[in-house]
Amino acid sequence: MAMGDITQWLGRHKGLGWVLLAVLVALFWLWRGELYQAAGEAPAAEPGVGPAAAEWRLEVTELVAEPYRPRLRLQGQLQPWRRLEVRARITGTVTRLPELGQRVAEGEALLGISPDDRQARLARAEADLALRQAELTAAERLRRNNLTAETDYLARRAALTQAEAALAAIRLELEHSRVPAPFAGSVDRLPLELGDVVQPGDSLLTLVDTAYLTLQADVPQQQVAGLAPGLPVSAVLLDGRELSGELGFVAQAADAATRSYALEARLANPDGWRVAGASAGLDIRLPEQRAHRLSPALLSLDEDGRPGVRVVDEDQRLRFLPVRLFSITPDTAWVGGLPERVRVVTRGGGFAELGERVAVAEREAAP
Repeated sequence: MAMGDITQWLGRHKGLGWVLLAVLVALFWLWRGELYQAAGEAPAAEPGVGPAAAEWRLEVTELVAEPYRPRLRLQGQLQPWRRLEVRARITGTVTRLPELGQRVAEGEALLGISPDDRQARLARAEADLALRQAELTAAERLRRNNLTAETDYLARRAALTQAEAALAAIRLELEHSRVPAPFAGSVDRLPLELGDVVQPGDSLLTLVDTAYLTLQADVPQQQVAGLAPGLPVSAVLLDGRELSGELGFVAQAADAATRSYALEARLANPDGWRVAGASAGLDIRLPEQRAHRLSPALLSLDEDGRPGVRVVDEDQRLRFLPVRLFSITPDTAWVGGLPERVRVVTRGGGFAELGERVAVAEREAAP
């Protein structure tokens, strides 16, 4: 319909046109009133969720604890199971020596020291003992007949005791002229030559037993919980070889300077590897426990510097739960200290305050 036609129509129906115009104006004002009301009021919030939560929807993943056997890795130094510096007990000339590096059995003679005049002194001591015994026997017979004084009888007994002590001493000196191996091992140090004169206390040789090795290390106070003798361990050498054994000792008190605890592991060395004195990594397999596997990116620190994760509890509130860190790699962290099932915040945790009620979007955990 052209504009001219509309004008002609309104001219012929003036009354009806004014009615239509009034209706259009009324509808316009009603629409403007609804618009102003909508602009002045906030939309209704989601029931049970605060304003911040309605604005920020957190993404969470439910994690379930799994069986996990944590390992503790420490650095230490391998030592022979037994190491002894054998020293001279008598004065004499060295008459026999082992070879450096020679293996000896327990009780085998390591070296010899000249007896010198000790054999003659032994014969004299034995003769003196026989005399003192005869004198005491005669004194006892006279004593029974009241023919000798009590003091004379006691003097004979004292003389016999002295003779016995002198004989025992010379016999011990002769025993010390033959130096036996106190345990099976290898001669690791030999500073003597045949003919050397030694005095009591002089070093004769060093004997080591490497059938077993010990690894000594220090464990930080944060990781000593759960350690106890008997736990299985392995020592990893620098070339990748491994020795197996068990934890033998854990100190009860920490070092005052380092706040760490000393420990020692015993390791079998059936092949006789020459690794004593070398450094090695010590892997301690702790008892199995329940733990959670998650991404290291989800870990954060609280105000006290403790590691933990942000979670959403049953009341839909954001919480921070501290954890015990068992192990961590660039891709995976194993932690303890969390409930069996827990909803961990994976995205958006920094946009809400701890303790606030939040809205969440569930996401499946990564395999």
